Amino acid sequence: MPEQTDNIAGITPNVNADFAAVPFAFSSESLGTALGAAGVIKHAGQQQASILGIGLYSANNSWVSYLGAHNYQLPEIDSWLFSIETYQAQFKEGVYYLSELVEPNQAAEKIVTLGDESFTRLHAKYVLPWGRGRYGAVPNRNSLADTIAWNPLSSGVTSITFSPFIQQRELEGYENLPQKAQGLAAELDWDNRDNGKNSTQGGQTTLKVSRDFGSAHRNSWTIWEFEQSAFYRIGSNDWFANQVMAFNVYLADTPTWNSQGDDGHHRPPTFAGVRLGGFDRLRAYANKRFTGRSAVLYSAEYRIQPRWQPLQEWPVFNLYDIPWWQWVAFAETGQVADEFNASALHDDLKWSAGFGARFEVESVVVRAELAFGSEDSQFWVMVNQPF
Repeated sequence: MPEQTDNIAGITPNVNADFAAVPFAFSSESLGTALGAAGVIKHAGQQQASILGIGLYSANNSWVSYLGAHNYQLPEIDSWLFSIETYQAQFKEGVYYLSELVEPNQAAEKIVTLGDESFTRLHAKYVLPWGRGRYGAVPNRNSLADTIAWNPLSSGVTSITFSPFIQQRELEGYENLPQKAQGLAAELDWDNRDNGKNSTQGGQTTLKVSRDFGSAHRNSWTIWEFEQSAFYRIGSNDWFANQVMAFNVYLADTPTWNSQGDDGHHRPPTFAGVRLGGFDRLRAYANKRFTGRSAVLYSAEYRIQPRWQPLQEWPVFNLYDIPWWQWVAFAETGQVADEFNASALHDDLKWSAGFGARFEVESVVVRAELAFGSEDSQFWVMVNQPF
């Protein structure tokens, strides 16, 4: 008699896992020359689930590790997806900008020191039963079957995600600074894109509130963040299969910033608070270069997908499934302020511009970008689109 298997709550049993690993190398101010690798297991126990690991080691003995398990379902719970991710790193010559060391509205002080960083986050995502969510929580199920419309009841996937988190940073010589943030984030998201990895139309709307409830050793604080993206296909030609204009607006505030109790102001530590700079926002500047109460950022990208795709014929690249690559030019402008008003947020706007290439490698988007600004330039190698 053949073995019987059940498909419960959208969970596909006995799926064949698929593993791939990609090496990489780059150089940065805090790491020097670094070598690393990223590995992904697709269909990791369930059809929609994946496990991603990243590790690197640098010439100055710094190291970074990341491990994430994403989009798991539990039996009989077909509207929820569960994920967990953890990050550990040590930077022997870490570059940090500490606004705690200066007066309000002054430029953060740059220091170079030994830094130990870590975070762990658990994500419980509930997919609401309308739009594409009526098919259940499994990602991309019938995701391209519907026409994009600007009504969440008929288009896109609307979800609410609850994310307990713990984040820590210890800097040698600055042990008096806050070293820990721990709390809960809640995010309302309407993903109305036609394709999360290579969007050509639609958009995404996100509102996130993060709260550290405090303890005997930590101040409590609250942050909210709003983000809106939009994508417009502008046609194809003999050279390019797709041309897309992508836009994004990011706005954030710390409403508890001026609240004060016996234990001091209710403000997050710089590593957990509102910031610009890094591989997603204001990319010409170092990670968390600007920190404060509130922030605004406007971003625009011109993304083109060439019809010429030679990567599958090149050595090393031909070992992987690379269905597309993309060339990108981008520009950004934004500001961080210690007040939440339009005047403060739009005074002396910082800018960033650059170009890069992106690839889908074994279902993971990898991007390499060079960004320029008035203060510095940065080269980033990272996974996932910035928005």
